[in-house]
Amino acid sequence: MNIINMMRQRRNERFKRHFERYRRIHKLLKKYGGDIINSENFKKTKAHIQHGSMTVNGHCMSVARHSMILNNKLRLHCNVKDLVRGSLLHDYFLYDWHDKEYLAQRQRLHGFHHPGTALRNADKEYELTDIQRDIIIKHMWPLTIIPPTCREAWVVTAADKYCSLMETIGVHKGHGKAI
Repeated sequence: MNIINMMRQRRNERFKRHFERYRRIHKLLKKYGGDIINSENFKKTKAHIQHGSMTVNGHCMSVARHSMILNNKLRLHCNVKDLVRGSLLHDYFLYDWHDKEYLAQRQRLHGFHHPGTALRNADKEYELTDIQRDIIIKHMWPLTIIPPTCREAWVVTAADKYCSLMETIGVHKGHGKAI
């Protein structure tokens, strides 16, 4: 076998592994977070930009995927159901934080206050575990002074920081608002 064929074969194998990982993650997202993903309020998050051109919906989905990847790569043995549900709901604040008129009526320091808003909104619609609550309320650590108290919350916090950075600098690009 010549070198070019070997390189093609390796590339195809990497692509297959990547595709299989994506399928496994997508399956887990549907299994544990299907009710959230298909809810009307979660769909409304497609209308608000989070970072760069990424919507809140796209950001939450990305954080959920990266949380599962991080959990698997580091063999952390997190509760996958809590990890998925907490990561999908971590930014469930349901408003456009760029809207200065709306924020004039609310606290202007979105980074400090949105975890509490997200938790209140999620609590109204879903039956949350203590781990899911910890993920939602503490994902902005160190802005939220009290650090996460469970593995799952640390994983989502790390995935959120990574995804936020990649979206802000334009590496992960969204498709803008979907109205």
